Amino acid sequence: MLMRNEHFREFDRIAQRLMESSRPAAMAMDAYREGDDFVIHFDLPGVSHESIDLEVERNVLTVRAERAGLRKEDLELLVNERQTGTFTRQVFLGDTLDTEQIRANYADGVLTLRIPVAEQSKARKITVDHSAPGQDRTVLPEQEKSAIRS
Repeated sequence: MLMRNEHFREFDRIAQRLMESSRPAAMAMDAYREGDDFVIHFDLPGVSHESIDLEVERNVLTVRAERAGLRKEDLELLVNERQTGTFTRQVFLGDTLDTEQIRANYADGVLTLRIPVAEQSKARKITVDHSAPGQDRTVLPEQEKSAIRS
């Protein structure tokens, strides 16, 4: 069993909670590109998937989640160090991503988002035509040549 040995620790805990309650807590994040997807992982341990809210406005992705605290009347807290409340994180997405096709999965306390790279932003090969020196690249029929001169 844990023992409280410092009377001021409870006061410090309450003061810390009051200061933290005015601002949302941040969540840890990893981001990388994998093939044609941009992948983001958010750590959200102990969060119910129903409390996760994802929103994209223009190129800003906002992730919100809430973890409820231990709030029972007959409960005497001895140690209360886990963050509770609302967690928020905003990520600015580039124009090269297809925000209409975001896929989200939540498993083992990790929210994973996969955002595909937009088709028009993917690398593509361009073929180079070859012509002999002095030869025009494009040969137009006589009708089209007269239309261009007009």
